[in-house]
Amino acid sequence: MHLLFDIGGTNIRLAVSRGGQSFETPVMFSTPQDFDIAMQLLESEARKLSRVSVSSDAAFAGVAGGVAGPLLDHGAMLMNAPNLSLWNRKPLKATLMRIFKTSNVRIENDTDVVGLGEALFGAAKGFETVLYMTVSTGVGGAFVDRGKIFTAKYSPEPGHQIIDPTGALAPSGSLEDYISGTALQRRFGKSARDIQDPKIWEECARYLAYGLHNSIVHYAPEVVVLGGSLITKPDAIPFESVMQHLKRIMRIFPELPQIRKATLGDFGGLYGALALCGQRV
Repeated sequence: MHLLFDIGGTNIRLAVSRGGQSFETPVMFSTPQDFDIAMQLLESEARKLSRVSVSSDAAFAGVAGGVAGPLLDHGAMLMNAPNLSLWNRKPLKATLMRIFKTSNVRIENDTDVVGLGEALFGAAKGFETVLYMTVSTGVGGAFVDRGKIFTAKYSPEPGHQIIDPTGALAPSGSLEDYISGTALQRRFGKSARDIQDPKIWEECARYLAYGLHNSIVHYAPEVVVLGGSLITKPDAIPFESVMQHLKRIMRIFPELPQIRKATLGDFGGLYGALALCGQRV
């Protein structure tokens, strides 16, 4: 039996896999900002799902999932996590190993894990090289190569690429500070779901195309998967406009990779966690 988790800055999703091929009905609850309280809640909810009491000596065969923020030392702890600041430098991996009585704990950045889920179970199933980009509160991304998360010193942060060195709309000039939900709230004083002006969404489509272009020429993927609420919801960045801008600005490659919308919805992170359980580090 494996425990799968998807820890975001707002919500935590948990599920149990008993055979390694699928997972049972997940539960979702708000993410406590206090690390110790979060770990206690994680343990109690996991025991309910597994139907194993907290006092039992029974152990999970493995625990895997994603957490929102940059990670140190192969998932040992978070660093500089903007939405989980009280979790920074806390012994996340060691705590999960202790409370679930297993040394088989795999922790990755949450966007990486969603990208893995879409690559193996979702919109990019069947492709070997997959670029995943998400646009919601922030902008993130991941690269999956032959069924495994691309590994480097840190996880990729395509939302922090500079797309406008003049900083006309935000001092950083970064993609995230131009098109994310947080950026739109700052610029227009209302949430993205309340923005109805098509000119604003068209502008976002153009900037997103620049960011996608840069990531495509760096990674040269077979397929790009776009996820996040500002892509998949009805009132969001127009997908066809992104494609038109991307076709216009791409010069170096003779053709674009396939561009698809994410299909796994809120459970992409759990599907990715399921994949992690079957992989060796």
